Amino acid sequence: MNTSVTNTARLLGAGLRALLVLTLVTGVLYPLAVTGVAQGLFAGRANGSEVEANGRVVGSSLIGQAYNLPLKKGQETPAPDLKWFQGRPQNGLGSNSVNTRYELILSGATNRSADNAELVRWIEDAKAAVVKDNSVPGHPVRPSEVPADAVTSSGSGLDPDISPAYAELQAHRVAERNGLPAERVQRLVDEHTEGRTLGFMGEPRVNVLELNIALGKLTAAGR
Repeated sequence: MNTSVTNTARLLGAGLRALLVLTLVTGVLYPLAVTGVAQGLFAGRANGSEVEANGRVVGSSLIGQAYNLPLKKGQETPAPDLKWFQGRPQNGLGSNSVNTRYELILSGATNRSADNAELVRWIEDAKAAVVKDNSVPGHPVRPSEVPADAVTSSGSGLDPDISPAYAELQAHRVAERNGLPAERVQRLVDEHTEGRTLGFMGEPRVNVLELNIALGKLTAAGR
């Protein structure tokens, strides 16, 4: 009996030591090492790819955001602030009905098929709005010129980028709203157009947040 109790105690002691060692290695040392390497070599990415403007963080280069006017009384959805470049539609996003005190970032796709009547209506309405909002005197926009990313949300609903075609389509409207030469705004789009990753992956793109930060600086300099 004494031998059995002793062996049991030894096994429990060995198991406890193993638990403590594994907890220390996998729960403390490994996370600290990974965090240290990430902060040392990839600090920007490790901290959320934050984007700063005027000395403060204004967003992340990985998450799209809306550029809207303040919500007016009686409005269900705010109108876009057309002095800024607009990102992709966010129809895929749900609504925060659990804790309405906070506007949480919610990600998700529409999960609707291409022939879904509601999705088709969304796209038709979005295309009409893009044509209306971006048609300025001397530069009307035709429906055939509206690119797909201007009227459809991404799989996550949080795509931070738009196509160069959609950015160029908005250039004349942005220039008019901000009292800037259209050629200068177009040059701004060109300067912020990124090519395919490694030359062959993905598509050319424009980060809307970074483009609007540059637009803000340009507008301020022109005043």
